[in-house]
This record gives sequence, C-alpha cells and structure tokens, in this order.
Amino acid sequence: MNAIQETNFQFPGQTAFYRGKVRDVYSFPDKLIMIASDRISAFDVVLPRPIPLKGQVLNQTAEYFLRATADIVPNWLLSVPDPNVSIGLRCDPFAVEMVVRGYLAGHAWREYRAGKRTLCGVSLPDGLRENDRLPEPIITPSTKAHEGHDEDISREEILRQGIVSESDYVQLERYALALFGRGTEMAARRGLILVDTKYEFGKLDDTVYLIDEVHTPDSSRYFYADVYDENQRGGQPQKQLSKEFVREWLITNGFQGKTGQTVPVMSDEWVHQISKRYIELFETVTGQSFQPADAADPLSRIETNVLQALNA
Repeated sequence: MNAIQETNFQFPGQTAFYRGKVRDVYSFPDKLIMIASDRISAFDVVLPRPIPLKGQVLNQTAEYFLRATADIVPNWLLSVPDPNVSIGLRCDPFAVEMVVRGYLAGHAWREYRAGKRTLCGVSLPDGLRENDRLPEPIITPSTKAHEGHDEDISREEILRQGIVSESDYVQLERYALALFGRGTEMAARRGLILVDTKYEFGKLDDTVYLIDEVHTPDSSRYFYADVYDENQRGGQPQKQLSKEFVREWLITNGFQGKTGQTVPVMSDEWVHQISKRYIELFETVTGQSFQPADAADPLSRIETNVLQALNA
C-alpha cells in the first residue's frame, strides 16, 4: 500500500506552503488546503516511516467531530474534497494550544509522578494514581511551536506575555471546556472515555474559530469505559484508544525525543499494527465503517480532487 510521506504540489493561486509534523498546508488568500499525510509524530519528532491510511483516519475523524460541534463554536472547515484533504477558512491562529484533561494520564502523569503538583499553573491534589479521574476537567495550555517541542505554559504567563488577550483567552477557555464536554458525551455513547485532548483556535474578522483537528487519535486519548473501574481498582494499565501505545513503545526502546537519542527501527509488522489501531479508533469513535481510499496512486488522486474543488 502506498503511504503518503509528503506532498509537493503547486496549485493555481497558491501563496505559501508549510509542512507540519503531519499535515502539508497550502495557503491561499482566503483559505487553506490541509493535506493529512501518513506521517506519524511522537515527542514532537516525525518518525521515519509513514503509517498507511493514517492520514485518511485523521482527516475523516476531524471532519466528523468538526461537523458535530459546529453548534458550539464556528470552525474553519468548508469542504472535504478527498479522504486526505480538508479545505477551510484561513484564520490567524492563536499561538497556544488549549489542552483539556479530565484524567491524570500521559504527560500530566509523568509530571505528577516526578513530584510536580502544579501543572501549567493548575494545582493538583496529592494521592492521585495514574489514570485517576480529576476532580473536574482542567486546562493546561502549551505554546504552539513550529519546530521542536511545545512547552507547557500557564494562563497567567500567557496573559502576562500578551500571547493572547484576556478577553480572547476567556472565550478560548469557554469554548475548550464546552468542546470537551461534547466530546465526553459523544465518547460515552461509544463506550469510551475522553481522557484528554487539545484544541487550536484562530481568529478571522474578530470571530474566533476552531481550527485544525478535533478529537482525533493524534490529538486525543480515549479509555474503554467498560474496564476502566476494574483496571483502576486493580492498579492495571487502562485499555487505551490513542497513539499513546506508540509513545510507550518508543519509551520502552529508549526514545523520548531527547538530544542524542535515535528513533528505534519500525518493522513492517509494527507499522501494520499502528495502521490497524488507527482504523480501530476511527470505527470505534465514529460508529462508522472505515472505507480505505484508492491507494494505487494517492498523490494523483489528491491533486485531481483538489483541482476540481478549486475550480468548482
């Protein structure tokens, strides 16, 4: 199967191009074309091998949740002309990611285990165990880095540095918590727990928009609800639906994105397993059957579909 490592198109009217960790972004005066590649990143490092169908999973999962939350906050999405492509409004992005956590997992747990009881200015109680539910969802923002690692930052520091105005930040908080609430409800209907996630926002003509991906396996972590309580009582790892299993594999093999560390070799079987897990997540969170796109020549397919959309 032909995985999409990168794209290098030149579309008519295109004004700029940016390659993110996963998405290739083509800019136009009034819109963006985001192409979800099959690249996979962890610890803010792009791993050497792409994962077949991962980009399609991300793009279609994001579309599903953007349409399901449009009543909460306006979003950037205009159309999805190809399984790997989204076209949307070009907004001025805020330079922070709004990370919402309902449970003590992942990065938050690693910080807590190291002895920290304040995360991004939010105080955490003593005595919590990994994957415990927090008293209430918390927002732990991070700076949005174009390269390298995103960094934890507090609400107070964001306002002190003027990264976001106070009035805008209050709105971002309100939107983020409302989106997390909707995501939690939707996950519960699918037998899942939305553990944590991140939201990105932008502004256009004084209106705040939700941008980029929403509730996807790259931006979110899910637990299976039916075994959560039993696993917590027994001190067992939670059954997860996220890409945390990729991070854990990397950690086990001595890689956390630190200087001097080398990404371990990814076998064909491991790449196939990651692809299967992404498809499983799509089908579980959406309740829809995944239909793989034609992968014989995905770059030609994408180019044809984007050009048709631009000429529509």
